[in-house]
Amino acid sequence: MNPNQQFAAQLARQTGGLLMDYFKPTGTHANFKSDRSVVTAADLAADRLIADTIRKAYPGDGLLSEELQTTLGENSSTVWVIDPLDGTTNFSLGLPIWGVSIARLVEGQPSVAAVYFPALDELYTAETSAGAFRNGEPIQVKPPIPGQPTAFFSCCTRTHRKYAVELRYKTRILGSASYTWCAVARGAAIIGFEATPKIWDIAAGWLLVSEARGVIETFDGSQPFPLIPGFDYRAQDFPTLAAATPELAIKAREQIRPR
Repeated sequence: MNPNQQFAAQLARQTGGLLMDYFKPTGTHANFKSDRSVVTAADLAADRLIADTIRKAYPGDGLLSEELQTTLGENSSTVWVIDPLDGTTNFSLGLPIWGVSIARLVEGQPSVAAVYFPALDELYTAETSAGAFRNGEPIQVKPPIPGQPTAFFSCCTRTHRKYAVELRYKTRILGSASYTWCAVARGAAIIGFEATPKIWDIAAGWLLVSEARGVIETFDGSQPFPLIPGFDYRAQDFPTLAAATPELAIKAREQIRPR
C-alpha cells in the first residue's frame, strides 16, 4: 500500500470513528437540502474533518466534497473527491449500510480509493494497477454461475421511477451508491445501477470496480473524468452502470430503458 493509499485508508477509518459517535440505532435527526437530499450534523462534521486533514497533509492538492466544496478550484492536477457520509438516509434511520468515500484523482483519473463502512467494519481500497481489496483481502467481480439462483442487481430508489427495468435478477436497494459499487466489486452483485449519483458518489467506486476487473461506465455517455475547474458539481448527475462482465453491461443497457 503506497503512502497515499495508506493515508486515505487511515482517514476513512478515522472519519468512520467520528460518524459512529453520531450514529444511533434508533435514528438521528436529518434535514433536507435544497435538492431534497438528506443531510445531518454528522455529514458536516465528517466533511470538515476530512477537508482539514487533507489540507494539512496535502496543501497543494485540490478538494471536492459533497457538503463544503462542490466547485473545483483552478490548476489542480491532483484532487481529492469526498463523500463524507454516503447513505445518509440509512444513517438517519439507524440502518448500518452507510460509509465514507475518499478518492484521489491524478491528472483527472482516480488513482486511489478508500471506502469505509464503520457499522459493518468493511474497508474497501484500490490503487491504479494494484487491484481492489476488502479489509486487506483481494476482491474480484464474479459473473453469474450457471444454476445459481441468487445473483442480484443493486439499484437506487430513483431507478424504477426514471427507468423501465426488465432485468430478471433479484433486486436489492442498498441505500448507498458506494455500497452498490462495492457489492459489484466483491462479487456479491452482478450488476449495479445508480440513476442520479454525483461525482462524489462514483469517484472511489469507479476505481474499485475497475481494479476488481469489472465494468463501470456512465449510462448516458457523460464524462465524469477529468474534472472541470470552476464547475459546480452539485448541478451534474452521472447515471452509472457497473457490471461483472462486458456482456452483462450490454444486457443491462438493453433492459434498463428511460421512461
